[in-house]
Amino acid sequence: MLDATLKAQLQGYLAKLAQPVEIIASLDESDTGRQMRGLLEELASLDPRIGLQYQRDESDLSPAFSLRQPGREPHVRFAGVPLGHEFSSLVLALLQAGGHPPKVPSELVERIRALRGPLEFQTVVSLSCQSCPDVVQALNLMAVINPAIRHTMIDGAAFPEEVERRQVLAVPAVFLNDAPFAQGRMELADIVERLDRGGERAARVALADKAPYEVLVVGGGPAGAAAAIYAARKGIRTGLVAERLGGQLLDTQGIENFISIKETQGHTLAAGLDEHVATYAVDVMSRERAKALVPGGEFLELELASGARLRARSIVIATGARWREINVPGEQTYRNRGVAYCPHCDGPLFKGKDVAVIGGGNSGVEAVIDLAGLVRQVTLIEYEPRLRADAVLLAKLRSLPNVKVLTGAQTTEIRGDGERVTGLRFIDRASGEQRELALAGVFVQIGLVPNTDWLKGTVALSARGEIEVDARGQTSLAGVFAAGDCTIVPYKQIVIAVGEGAKAALGAFDHLIRTPLAAAA
Repeated sequence: MLDATLKAQLQGYLAKLAQPVEIIASLDESDTGRQMRGLLEELASLDPRIGLQYQRDESDLSPAFSLRQPGREPHVRFAGVPLGHEFSSLVLALLQAGGHPPKVPSELVERIRALRGPLEFQTVVSLSCQSCPDVVQALNLMAVINPAIRHTMIDGAAFPEEVERRQVLAVPAVFLNDAPFAQGRMELADIVERLDRGGERAARVALADKAPYEVLVVGGGPAGAAAAIYAARKGIRTGLVAERLGGQLLDTQGIENFISIKETQGHTLAAGLDEHVATYAVDVMSRERAKALVPGGEFLELELASGARLRARSIVIATGARWREINVPGEQTYRNRGVAYCPHCDGPLFKGKDVAVIGGGNSGVEAVIDLAGLVRQVTLIEYEPRLRADAVLLAKLRSLPNVKVLTGAQTTEIRGDGERVTGLRFIDRASGEQRELALAGVFVQIGLVPNTDWLKGTVALSARGEIEVDARGQTSLAGVFAAGDCTIVPYKQIVIAVGEGAKAALGAFDHLIRTPLAAAA
């Protein structure tokens, strides 16, 4: 199953094992079982410290395998074959079970050790989901650190009955002691804070005690990372506050137009940005959401949703954008219950079913192309009389036999049975006739909306809610700069956001040297 190059890379990683690891496998004669056997036998052949045993498990989740240290109970389990994006989760779990120390702050490790159990986590994933590995790896690590915690990764495609039983329509879906716990991307610290509220309060107090920054960047995507790096390179006190490092990159699949990198994936580029920021003296505060910008006085103030306040002489706003919603009845009711925004993550959950994609631009047509290989039929619904995607995408679209295109169609309602999506209503704009489609899922792909709601009344915004900036990234408020997809700068592209972030940081630095602290006071 593993080619020679990958085996050589794996042997290099496995050399970091500090102690033996045992794999306990419960297999069957299904295709998945045979595939799992082949993978595990290849892994065991790469390093003598990896032992492989077969032990029939009477639970419903088989084929599956667990990892353990010799003489101990297993706490990390994989139900299904962890290939695709989850292969890295398997490699990390092997290393951590084998005693390789994780790259986690010591204070976070102590908080994990202090958690009381039993805590039995299960995470339903899709192997094509870029967000799932972060959650799987975080929970695996917690299970290795704390003996009161167990975690099982469940491949939804391999166990459709589990998906149906748990009514999972979006991944990653995390369950704690068989009850819903969380859905969507989460980092290790996010999970710990949900379980340890006392630690969360201590973190809020620590934020409030921080000294003022000369440049404070708000947002952790490409624009925010570039701004933080350029500011830190000037030798000035720089902070970066963000809900998640990586921004929209974490929801992006393939990237082929970032200059000098022929081809990469969103989460890979996001990891590179994170590593680059970490090489500089940037005070990074993740999992924090901006609530308000307070001008005036000696320093600008940034109020966070947690209640803490940060002070800075200048601020660079790079909060990016989020998926635009269609705002029709049923969208919020059935969000993550048939209404989805990421075809890469949630598409496999609709295998063999009928779905619709709303939006005829590049993102909408790309979603249709991706879904066509999974679902029974996909219907593309576009409000305008014609599709707006690039010609190469339209040519591919026309070649797909299980795709139906409806143009001049206005979606009016997403329908459901109280539990999940069952259909969609739309109006034929040419005839005025109302029609209905029976569907299992609806993927919304109609563009982005800037994350600027928290800035209304503080800085000038365009009619679309984008921050108005000048050629240097300066906003209408002195000392406040902005960059990236949250601004009026056209063409929302990663490479443009990076350049705009650098420019805004340079603009902030120029503002600082022209506004001495004494004069500001």
